[in-house]
Amino acid sequence: MKFETLEFTQEGHVGILTIQRPQALNALNAQVLAELTAFAKEIAVNKEIRALVITGAGEKAFVAGADIKSMADMTPAAAQAFSTTAQAAFNSIENLPFAVIAAVNGFALGGGCELALSCDIIIASEKAKFGLPEVTLGLLPSFGGTQRLPRAVGLFKAREMVFSGEFYSAQDCLRMGLVNKVTTPEELLPEAKKLAATIASRAPISVAKAKRSINNGFELPLEEGLKQEAVLFGELFNTQDQKEGIGAFIEKRQPAFTGN
Repeated sequence: MKFETLEFTQEGHVGILTIQRPQALNALNAQVLAELTAFAKEIAVNKEIRALVITGAGEKAFVAGADIKSMADMTPAAAQAFSTTAQAAFNSIENLPFAVIAAVNGFALGGGCELALSCDIIIASEKAKFGLPEVTLGLLPSFGGTQRLPRAVGLFKAREMVFSGEFYSAQDCLRMGLVNKVTTPEELLPEAKKLAATIASRAPISVAKAKRSINNGFELPLEEGLKQEAVLFGELFNTQDQKEGIGAFIEKRQPAFTGN
């Protein structure tokens, strides 16, 4: 798995993906988006990976946004295509069959905030800043921000963030429910890896189906969501991990999940 703008490493069943454009504060351009899509396609079928941490290179930025200079001369058609491409890249991250944790080490602005929103869990450094400043450029969040942010923080807070274009601290985002945990800069990656390792120790198929139940059921009427939950629960009884998990509980030992 070799890319020019991404760096991937693996520690046990945990993958760590780093956006590698520190000279541009890890800003998203067409190449980064294409590589993210290709990466997601490859990692989705990697049975060794059970959790993924995404972070940014350097100390200043997770992802500072889209590459504004690359958008200066776009036509309306090109701009729409760029938005659609970015949405597809982030959808591919959101739809990975395991937990994805954003370790936000600095600026998560515009597309960077939208990338974090496509992850399942966000852990932030106390130095992190979040925001969707597109309206200050005569634009709007177009990589999923107007859709995922209201689902994360509620309609009224999302309107405030999008309409004002202001930046928000990690503690602000923790209070509004956008961030799961705030750490010191030194603790950020170890904390993200620790949580990823905990999740990776659980039954992979169970985590995948739980993620599917939450994500797909969120927009469903409660009755339909409950039906989906019951179906997915039943499907787990065809897995070896279900037998191992219950067997280990009865025998008072640690389970050894295989993802089968």
